[in-house]
Amino acid sequence: MSLVSEEFPEEVPARAEEITIPADVTPECVPTHIIDYSGIESLSLSVVLAFQANVVCVVYDVNSEIVVAPRIPVILVGNKSDLQGASSMESILPIMNQFTEIETCVECSAKNLKNISELFFYAQKAVLHPTAPLYCPDKKELTPACIQALTRIFNISDQDYDGILNDTEMNFFQQHCFRNPLSPEALEDVKSVVWKNAPNGIKDDGLTLSGFLFLNMLFIQRGRHETTWTVLRKFGCDDNLELIDDYLYPDLQVPHNCTTELNHYGYQFLQRIFEKYDVDKDGALSPTELQNLFSVFPYFPWSSEVFNVVCTDSKGWLTLHGYLCQWTFTAYLDVHHCMEYLGYLGFTTIANQESQTAAITVTRSKMIDLEKGQTQRNVFLCKVIGPKGTGKTAFLQAFLGKNLLKNDSAGDFSDYTLNTVQINGQDKYLILNEVDVETEFLKASVASCDVACLMYDISDAKSFNYCASIYKEHYMESRIPCLFVASKADLPEQKQEHGITPEEFCYKHRLLAPYHFTCRSPEGPNTQIFSRLALAAAFPHLNEAELSTSSYWLRVTLGATAVAVLGLAVYKALAKHK
Repeated sequence: MSLVSEEFPEEVPARAEEITIPADVTPECVPTHIIDYSGIESLSLSVVLAFQANVVCVVYDVNSEIVVAPRIPVILVGNKSDLQGASSMESILPIMNQFTEIETCVECSAKNLKNISELFFYAQKAVLHPTAPLYCPDKKELTPACIQALTRIFNISDQDYDGILNDTEMNFFQQHCFRNPLSPEALEDVKSVVWKNAPNGIKDDGLTLSGFLFLNMLFIQRGRHETTWTVLRKFGCDDNLELIDDYLYPDLQVPHNCTTELNHYGYQFLQRIFEKYDVDKDGALSPTELQNLFSVFPYFPWSSEVFNVVCTDSKGWLTLHGYLCQWTFTAYLDVHHCMEYLGYLGFTTIANQESQTAAITVTRSKMIDLEKGQTQRNVFLCKVIGPKGTGKTAFLQAFLGKNLLKNDSAGDFSDYTLNTVQINGQDKYLILNEVDVETEFLKASVASCDVACLMYDISDAKSFNYCASIYKEHYMESRIPCLFVASKADLPEQKQEHGITPEEFCYKHRLLAPYHFTCRSPEGPNTQIFSRLALAAAFPHLNEAELSTSSYWLRVTLGATAVAVLGLAVYKALAKHK
């Protein structure tokens, strides 16, 4: 009541009316709703009010003993200070050390208006910038959760990964968090304070992790919690120092028949991250370097399968090409996890973007691509379908340039591989997904893809039957292009029990003749089939027979030549009439 009227009321009711302080009259620009509680009311009501509140001001008579408050931010308010000459703070300090929920203690007087406004300022501050998640007063050190969160922020800000924030990195950090770079004099003052109090905090004229942690602890000890909280929230932390869902999973709408791909912002950022952690600059990430890259994650996101999903070097380490392929794979199949991973790596900070959606392109509908006869997509999905034992895994590994017969691959195998294929001089990503067919039944959702590769074993007389049935059930009436692959071409060919030969079947349905494939050739597997699959996926509106590179691209060339000749003739005709 003294706060509102700015004078002490002579008659004080048991409980004051509820009060709302407008945002424009508070230092933090936050509206504050104040609810009074009377000791003569029921205890159950006080408990309900306390747990609905963001902060509790426990008011006690400085001439009496104090009571303990519930487990939410608490401000101890010593009232009637006008009746006592000496401060009661010495008796309060043990209680403050015992209960971490207590943010601060304020002695005030409602009668002479001493510290009344300050009381509610501290109450707001306790909600917006609480101490307990950041600092242990009894140990005089940062909490483990705070150290972990600040360490992630330091690692993201250390863009050259030398363990030091140089002046450029410190100013980038300052600009990102506070929209205002530090002057050279201010930078030197900061480093001087750290050097005097934490000798390990400065190295090579830069701020180390120890110095960064000390600086934030100093802010907290001096009552400037808002500085550390501003930093934490700029990097996506909530009040529990965990990354908020809105930061990790920004809203991204993906309509039906559309796909998701990384764009140039995403690839530029990810290449920058690769180069940052490739310390020895050998073009590949060793297990230690990969572990360091994911040190800003709460968990290791990639399983051991990744080394058989994308290309690696001779040591089995991820090259830049394989690394970008894996990110492309994640963005296509699980875009929400991709954005989560980009969030952990600090995409919004380093790339200066509002959210991770800036790294993602949602492609237009495949139906529009079919209508226009062209696509803007760069990633295509191929389902490799066939019975077990057909050689699908060897086929997928051959796409990575690996030969299972020569033990080029080891470890866990995935149902996927991903690599780039050139189409008309441009690199496109092709994802191969292995699908086992034990019966002739296959779910429509499993059959959906950009191109289907139906694989049968030429040494198994029953193998083609499965593929023919799958084609008739799922692809014959669809607009998904299909190619048949005859695997184990090095073995004697058995007559297939289908009624007609695979070649006759393909001719009947206007498909390309089966492509013979083997891993046992001396020169290694022929990779031409992968180019054909990618070409079929990129031009699904064309008849399969038209996808023969010799016929299709010859017609494209002749068509372009005809257009050029016609254009020249028109130009000459117009020139004569001038």
